[in-house]
Amino acid sequence: MSKAQKVLIAGAWRDSDASGTFEPNNPSTREPTGELYPVSSLDEATEAVEAAAVASEQLQAFYPDGVASFLETFADRIEARADELVAMANTESGLPAPTRLAAIELPRTTGQLRQAAAAARGRTWSLPTIDTASNIRSMYSAIEGGVAVFGPNNFPFAFNSVAGGDFAAALGAGCSVIGKANSSHPGTSRLLAEEALEALKATGLPLATVQLIYRTSHDVGEKLVSDPKIGATGYTGSRAAGLALKAAADVAGKPIYLELSSVNPLILLPGALEERGAEIAEELTGSCLMGTGQFCTNPGLVVTVAGETTSQFIDDLVARFSQAPVGTLLSKGVQTSLGQSLTTLLDAGGVLLVGNS
Repeated sequence: MSKAQKVLIAGAWRDSDASGTFEPNNPSTREPTGELYPVSSLDEATEAVEAAAVASEQLQAFYPDGVASFLETFADRIEARADELVAMANTESGLPAPTRLAAIELPRTTGQLRQAAAAARGRTWSLPTIDTASNIRSMYSAIEGGVAVFGPNNFPFAFNSVAGGDFAAALGAGCSVIGKANSSHPGTSRLLAEEALEALKATGLPLATVQLIYRTSHDVGEKLVSDPKIGATGYTGSRAAGLALKAAADVAGKPIYLELSSVNPLILLPGALEERGAEIAEELTGSCLMGTGQFCTNPGLVVTVAGETTSQFIDDLVARFSQAPVGTLLSKGVQTSLGQSLTTLLDAGGVLLVGNS
């Protein structure tokens, strides 16, 4: 077995003082990828927070033009390494390389970085905003301390902790970032962080502006988001983990912004099914199966009224789902959770009409 990959702390790739290691799987083959990654200790996470706080203060001398230049240079470097990045993301996620990763998600990622660069130069994010109902007021400068970013498993590029939307927003507002890679695609995050570091060097920004760790224990993660020197946290992922982090951040009075999973219920009235039942069935099937059902916007519950029209609608859905190609789940954890959810529904009296358990 190979040695664990290095973490990026305070501007340098170095061996981790890991409390453990993990090895991601290739979801398409269900075989290990052959790379080990460290589980960072509390000391290591704390060191990253302290380095980010220093970098965040230093970064203000380079804002906005230096930060914008970094974001644009980073986007250019990602595009120059696109083939390797797409191959790694495909290995770790099983997502289609040409049609999804290369054609859609990578361009979206570099586009976000360039939009953040434009927002930094224009300072549009700092325009006055007063929301009296929510008691929210504008902030006209970057928050103190770095921003911890947790990325999800289903967008290895566009929501990546060291290149995605939360990352771009934080840098665009002049904040340093501590990326906590998703355990499903640590190699993709490592390659992106390599390019981020080179872009920092090329543009002369503080090298601790972007840092990367791969995994922590739940306890260390909660301490990370509540550290006195952390500025804020951006999290995209499961509801349970996100709410646990939010509870820790709330106690410490630290801002945390979360995009979580949802059941996404739909209510279909009989009139709608009578008027365009086949069209709704087609749209619902496409939405449910998008990303093999692993988008946070996938409908998870449909409520309608029993009757002949509804029965025809259900038959139409069953036929469409039966004809759908078999997809690849992102990880063993997704497969396990799906199986547990199906068992819960069946135990409660649900009836399985298509697929198997």
